[in-house]
This record gives sequence, structure tokens and C-alpha cells, in this order.
Amino acid sequence: MERDIYVNPLCTRYASKQMQRIFSDNNKYGIWRRLWIALAESEMELGLEITKEQVDELKKYKDDINFDVAEAREKEVRHDVMAHIYAYSQQAVKAGPIIHLGATSCFVTDNAEIIMMKEALLVIKNKLLTVIDNLKNNAVKYKNLPVLSFTHLQPAQLSTLGKRMCLYIQDLLIDYENLVFLIDNLKLRGVKGTTGTQASFLSLFNGDGKKVDELEKKVVEKMGFKKALAVTSQVYTRKVDYNVLSVLSSIAQSAYKFSNDVRIMQSRKEMEEPFEKSQIGSSAMAYKRNPMRSERMGSLARYVISLPMNAAVTASTQWFERTLDDSANKRIVISQAFLALDGVLDLYINVSDGLVVYDKIIKRNIDAELPFMATETILMKATQAGGDRQKLHERIRVHSMEASKRVKQEGLDNNLIELIKNDSEFSSVKGLLDSVMKAENFIGRSVEQTENFVKNEVEPILKKEKFEKSKADIKV
Repeated sequence: MERDIYVNPLCTRYASKQMQRIFSDNNKYGIWRRLWIALAESEMELGLEITKEQVDELKKYKDDINFDVAEAREKEVRHDVMAHIYAYSQQAVKAGPIIHLGATSCFVTDNAEIIMMKEALLVIKNKLLTVIDNLKNNAVKYKNLPVLSFTHLQPAQLSTLGKRMCLYIQDLLIDYENLVFLIDNLKLRGVKGTTGTQASFLSLFNGDGKKVDELEKKVVEKMGFKKALAVTSQVYTRKVDYNVLSVLSSIAQSAYKFSNDVRIMQSRKEMEEPFEKSQIGSSAMAYKRNPMRSERMGSLARYVISLPMNAAVTASTQWFERTLDDSANKRIVISQAFLALDGVLDLYINVSDGLVVYDKIIKRNIDAELPFMATETILMKATQAGGDRQKLHERIRVHSMEASKRVKQEGLDNNLIELIKNDSEFSSVKGLLDSVMKAENFIGRSVEQTENFVKNEVEPILKKEKFEKSKADIKV
């Protein structure tokens, strides 16, 4: 590796080889050649003077890209498409005259970008399903484990850790639905000519519009798509890019939320992300176990979340049929959005598959708060036993203030239940207080909700997809 030039950390530290391959030169320019083959073969099939020998010659060299020739030519002509046409023609000499026949540069650049995005979206989908499966396993495993639930980051009531996992899955199922819709409805630019009017192809087929339609249909099908956009300018509408980045952003938002919650729970010593045997948490504080992977998830997710605005500006500032100020921007934004989210999902897979739960710490934290949460139930039972609700309410308020002072100012345990037991106003329910003070009495329908959600919402999707679980590709 050269040490005196900038190297993109998305490639060296975060994104998987699988995702990097999709946006590699080999894949990109390989797709260009497949598009040129599909175009030439379809034009031949529709009667243009192109021979099978020429098409076969194009196929012969489709994977043997002479990058050195293309790069040297681009320095001369300052045009990447023309440089690669030239390089291809130096290999497929007989086919040289018919490469790119009737097409504009965006025939290869735009169609290839959509093809690469679809390939990348399928990788994202598989990793998303892997995360959902991991979280489902945690939901089932911890469906009965009570935890403090929070509003305003303050203890509110009890839930279960399994139910909390369902909240993360619910976000991802919304993302999954949007992702599937996007993949199923992604269309190629197609065969549209210079400014989208198909004039060049109409000329090639002597004014036969039906053959032009058939040409586009053939090319689109050969490239593995169902449809092309009905109308385009020189380019496919850049709103497609915005839609893609919006779905990626949505997934990043869900991951960010999960990573934040893991960091907070790890701070409370209730749960930890995986920690490797030789991992160092701090250069100064050797005892530390920092949630580094969750922090990295949030850091990369924040970047992905910011990108739809960039695509929105690009889409809204395209002048008439095309302006080139999108090109340099798209080279950076599209690929890096996928690379960054790929890194996020690999981290999400790793963390969700290796969570370490400390149930005794969770219980200790519950015990510190449960007396306050139980007072409503105690008040209700004491009133049903014949007590004066208003008088009982005031006694609980006084005892709660005293217990709170003891906890916050003196650093002692919460003795609220002991205070209530020793209050004669609650003598009628004194024998019930220990049974009331069981955490499972305060989790509502968390267990049933978890079971029903997993059975009715999660498992049908996982079974339908029949996906192969992704392995996290984490470099550092």
C-alpha cells in the first residue's frame, strides 16, 4: 500500500469485499461490455447488419478488460466511454465498427449504475434479514426477562428485553418493506438515445418505432430486468438516486437507534456488545470495555443518514434534459452510501449475534426502582380493602419522598416498601406486599406481544425469503 496518498477508509476499514467488488472497476466496466453485447445482439436479432461473428467476438473479450489501453486513451480524448469503446475495439477488431451503435454514453453509464445499485441492494437485503434473524433469536431468548423501560431516559415502567428487541425488529421490517418495493420496482434507463427521444435508433430502423420498442425490451431482458423507465432525458431521473439513498438512510436510522440503546445499556452494565479476548478498550484505562462497535455503527450511520439531501439537490438542479454537474458527485455519493451502510450492517450483525446480558445487574436496577412503580398497585389494593384513597395517597407520597431522599442524598437502598409495611394505614395489605413486588407483575403483555410478533410478523418473512445468513466482515 502506498503511504503517501489518501486511501478511503470505507474500503480499508469498514466495507466488505463483497460490496467493494460491486463498485469496482472490474464490475462497472464489465457491465458496460455486457450492455454493449446486449445492444449489438438485439440489433442483430432485429435485422441490422451485424453478424453473429461480431457478437461472438464481443462476448469473447467481455471479461478481459484491457484497462491499460483504456486509461491511455482517456488521457488523450478526455472521455471515459469513448476510451473504453476504443479499448474494446482493439480486442474485438471485427466488432469495432458496431460497438455502441446508436447509443449515447448514458446507455452504459446510467444503465450500469442502476444494475450496480440493484446488486448492492440485494446484498443489503440479505444482511438486513440476517440482523432481523439475530434480533428474533434474542427476542425469543429474553422474552421473559424483565427490564426497566424508559421515557425521557428516566425509568418509567417495566418491559422485557425480548419485547425491546421487537422494537428494533419493527423498525427493520419497515425498512425491509421499503427495500423490497424499491428492488422490485427499479427500472433501467433503457435504450433511449441522446436526449431520450430514441431518434438515433428510429433512424437505424428506418422509422420503424415498433422495432425500437422491441430493441429496448430485448436489451432490458438480457440485462436481467423487467422494465425500463417509460421516458427519460439523456439520463434516468435522478429522483431514482434520491429514492435509493432514502431507503439506505432509513436502514441507517434504525441501526443508529439500536447502537445508541446498546451504548446506554452497556453504560448501565446491563448488557454489552461482543468484546474480543485481546481487545483494548482504552490506551490509558486498561479496565475499560468501551462499546466501540456500537459507536462505530452510529458514526457510519450518521454519514449515510446525511446523504439523501445531497441526492435531493442533484435531482432538483438538473437543467432540462441533462447537466453534467451530477457526474462527479454521483461517483462519490452512491458508492460510498452503500459502502458505509454495508459497514453498519456488518457491525449490526456482529453485535446482535453476540450480545452479553447481565441479568443480575438488570434485576438490581429494577429493584432500585420497582418500589416506586408498585405504589399504584398497592394504593389500589389498599383502597379495595376498605382504606381511604386520598389518605392512602398522601401517605404514599410522604413515604416516597423520604425513600427518594434516602436514595439520592444518602446513597442508601430504596426502603419505600419497608416504610409502607410499617405504616398502620396499610396493615390490611401488609401480607400481600411481597407478592406484589415481583417484577413479572409489572411487564403487562410484553411476553405475549413478543411471541405474537415473532410468530405472525417476523418468522413468515424469514421463511419466505429463504435467505443465507451473512457473516460479519469486520476488519478492525
